[in-house]
Amino acid sequence: MSVRPRTKSALLWGAIGCFSFLVVLQTYRLLVGPLSFGVLGSLGVGVVVGVVVSGVTYATERRIAEKGRT
Repeated sequence: MSVRPRTKSALLWGAIGCFSFLVVLQTYRLLVGPLSFGVLGSLGVGVVVGVVVSGVTYATERRIAEKGRT
């Protein structure tokens, strides 16, 4: 099964967005204190962030490439 480069790029940016959010969240917990939601809640929000980043990347990548900004 072959994945198109545009799809692969969008999925990788989504993974980066998800992991970046989780790193920032853990940093907040270490420096400030606990949050009102646990680990599963954090993972759920991280997945949502990753999906949104993937969707935005997929939707805008062609447009940015057409303008020569890549």
